[in-house]
Amino acid sequence: MKAVVTTGNGGYDKLDYRDVPVPTPSAGEVLVQVLAAGVNNTEINTRLGWYSSKVTQGTENLTSNEDEMSDAAETADGGWNDATPFPFIQGTDCCGRVIAVGEGIDSALIGQRILIRSCIRSNGWDSLENIWMASDFDGAFAQFVNIAASEVFPVDCDWSDAELGTIPCAYGTAENMIHRAGVDQNSHVLVAGASGGVGSAVVQLCKRRGAKVTAIAGKSKIEQVNALGADTVIERNDSVLSILGEKSVDVVIDNVAGDAFPEMTEVLKRGGRYASSGAIAGPMVNLDMRTMYLKDLTLIGCTAWDEPVFPNLIGYIERGEIKPLLAKSFPLSEIEQAQREFTEKHHVGKFVLLPPAMTEQQKSHF
Repeated sequence: MKAVVTTGNGGYDKLDYRDVPVPTPSAGEVLVQVLAAGVNNTEINTRLGWYSSKVTQGTENLTSNEDEMSDAAETADGGWNDATPFPFIQGTDCCGRVIAVGEGIDSALIGQRILIRSCIRSNGWDSLENIWMASDFDGAFAQFVNIAASEVFPVDCDWSDAELGTIPCAYGTAENMIHRAGVDQNSHVLVAGASGGVGSAVVQLCKRRGAKVTAIAGKSKIEQVNALGADTVIERNDSVLSILGEKSVDVVIDNVAGDAFPEMTEVLKRGGRYASSGAIAGPMVNLDMRTMYLKDLTLIGCTAWDEPVFPNLIGYIERGEIKPLLAKSFPLSEIEQAQREFTEKHHVGKFVLLPPAMTEQQKSHF
């Protein structure tokens, strides 16, 4: 099969589009033909080694700092769970079709179009320990992927494969933060980075719950973020504190961080909740501990998805309660171009990679 193999920490030269063996499902697994695979920050971050404790910059600056990239590669702690299993296949998002099942799995799954839950609670729902497809084992930047049958969710809708490919990582991450932060119809939520894949999902999912949403976006993207349902959009370079004032929002959902972090805690009301699953503008922030404890704030780190998150998303899709935000599709072979455009951040929503269709020889095998 065709696949993109990431060979190590580094630049685009580490993305190798080549032939690799088709995996065989073990007991409890299914083999999925990948129909569409979304592009996310996490794949780029993992390739660059950004999760290493040696890295202190935002992701947009890391590619120009070869020293930090080198340090991350040498310490081998640049993945979500320390070492990344190079060489391996990335691709955290997958819309696909089940084409084979392993021992103990009902063959009725074969032929069903599915989404893969890429975050696996490896020790059960009572533990926050987790592993991720495309960070800890091979993912969806390929024609086929193996996955535990428990992580496969059939979906019945009229969306295209590419549209479904926008959902798993971004919307799962967004719904998890919203769920953990207890967003409801009485919440005023501030969303940083609202034009990105996760941010645009947060806006939609908060509005679905009836919340008031104030979004932050670049000037050129304000109109598109308004169209997602945001009640107010603040231009990215403006002072949130000056516009909203102190103690003005119940929840902040922020995957940007960096220099803007202190204002995020200032605008939170007493007892407010701050949730994050990323830090694209920089992981090192200034926190005034007095602001945190005097205002009784709750800071919520979100990586492990909670049990209701993915079933919720499937229901939202099937009931027409959310819509996909597909910015652009690329052939899988053009992954370098897709990631280059992705890092330029001129788009709103998600980029998706489309693997080649099955060959006649592959079809005869299945």
